[in-house]
Amino acid sequence: MLSDAVNATTAQLGWSYLVSVVRDYNREVIINRGAAPSAIPGISVSPRFWYNPSLNYKFYMLPGILVILITAIGLMLCGLNLVREKETGTSEQMNVTPVKKWELIASKVIPFFLIGLFDLALGLSVGWIVFDIPFEGSLLLFFACAAIFLVAVLGLALFFSTMASTQQQFLFVAFFFVMIFVLMSGIFTPTESMPQWAQQFNLVNPVAYLMRINRMVMLKGSGFNDIAGDMGALAVLAVTFITFAIMAYRKRA
Repeated sequence: MLSDAVNATTAQLGWSYLVSVVRDYNREVIINRGAAPSAIPGISVSPRFWYNPSLNYKFYMLPGILVILITAIGLMLCGLNLVREKETGTSEQMNVTPVKKWELIASKVIPFFLIGLFDLALGLSVGWIVFDIPFEGSLLLFFACAAIFLVAVLGLALFFSTMASTQQQFLFVAFFFVMIFVLMSGIFTPTESMPQWAQQFNLVNPVAYLMRINRMVMLKGSGFNDIAGDMGALAVLAVTFITFAIMAYRKRA
């Protein structure tokens, strides 16, 4: 019997039913043969876990930690850098230049985009070397999804920075959203086991999408067809957030 343990309640209920059915069958066989229970070997039921047979908690947590790592770099550091420029007056000097708004936004996004990908590669290398984390899927697909996620997070950081006047204000806003995104993303509890309202909230939570993609690619070896829905939703959020950031950024020609 195959049981999807993502929903722990359903999986445990199905497992209990299976053990009960096998136990009743063993009892019927023994009664029909009229033999002593010890004379007839019973059917034993033993579980085997896919994707993480040893139930190593590190294998489950590291893909999620990699998501938190690039979230912190993309959202917190990028936003703080932009607000600091606003406080020192550097952004005002850039605003009066003939540089177009999209070019200015790109100049803010690209450095942290590259730093985020580098830190992701570094964290993945540490996981391989130190924790012997398995990687069953495509490395190219893994980094492609991370790149889309970084665009979404950087767009969100730019949007928050346009509304904040000081670094302290930005930290309050960013920390609030980071905590909500991470706790609701399924890093500790599968999103499928959450209430319906929480699952609906995760439709606009980019961290939840990449959390699921990382685990599917790294542990299950999932391909593009398996994650196409999550990848498409992540791309929509990336375009939406970066559009909001460009529209909210005020530049004087």
